[in-house]
Parts: sequence; C-alpha cells; structure tokens
Amino acid sequence: MFLRAFKEKSNQKYVNKLLASRETSVNSKKVVNIGVILHVDEYDNFEGFRSFFKSLGLNSPKHKIVGFVLDDKFEDSQWETYFSPKDFGWKGKIGNVELQSFLDEEYDVLVSYYKHKHLYLDWMTAASKANLKVGLTRHDERLYDLFMDIEPESFNTFKTEFEKYLNILNKL
Repeated sequence: MFLRAFKEKSNQKYVNKLLASRETSVNSKKVVNIGVILHVDEYDNFEGFRSFFKSLGLNSPKHKIVGFVLDDKFEDSQWETYFSPKDFGWKGKIGNVELQSFLDEEYDVLVSYYKHKHLYLDWMTAASKANLKVGLTRHDERLYDLFMDIEPESFNTFKTEFEKYLNILNKL
C-alpha cells in the first residue's frame, strides 16, 4: 500500500513531464489509423468502435483498441488487449509488450474514451505519439487537442460529434 502511493507519485511526475514537453501541432493529413483507449468499467464495446470506423470508410488494419481494467486477473477475450495497473512500473516503465507497441505506433487520431480521471489512462494518453488526441473530459486540458463533453454510454452522440469534427478539420 505504501509503495503503491510512491509508485503512483513517480508515474504522475512522469505524466507531468510528458505533458510539459508536448508540442500541440495537428497536421492536415487525412486519418488512416486510429488508436482507442477505453476504461472497461465505463464502456466496453470494442466492436462498436470497429463498426463505426468501418462506416467512416476507415478500414486500416492498424486501428488498435486497448481497454483498461482495475482487476489484474481480468480475462474477457483473447482477441482484445487489456492492461491494468500491474503493467506499469516506476518512472514511466511499461511491463507489457502489447501496450508498448500501442504507444510506439504513430496514430493519426487517439481517442481516449473515458470520463473519470485515472493516472494510468492519462499516462497512456500523454505517452501516445498520436497527431490528434480526442478526449471526453476536461480534467487535464494538456492531454487533449479536442474535448467532447459526452458521457461514455452516449456512443451514438460521440459518433455524430466525432465525425463532424473530423470533417471540420478536413481529416476525412
């Protein structure tokens, strides 16, 4: 318990360091691949995102959706990537190969689909190399380029707004 607090403080410092050095320059390149970070307790419909991307004409095999769970022993599907607090070490170290490959990918858009603040979800968003970062909350405005104040269970509203903003930014 005591060490966990130190570990979280260490990782929060790492997140702050990443955000302080972040350059917010969104290019005008069309969207090809999208990364999504979900908090499974708030929304867990991976297939909803896949069908939405397909309806937008985004059929890249590089789309990646990862889900965050609090329970280390969570196993729902062998086809999805899940991560938990145990996958994070001290000072920004990751112990999960699939999670590291997600972070190493340069997505055109990263969707952080969670509403409530959580250190490891923020860590993933801050560490991502995505060109455009979209979030559902304003708890730390340094994380995102675009905010949508939408509840995670309102996926249809999200789809409408997301498509509208991608068209405004000439990304589709």
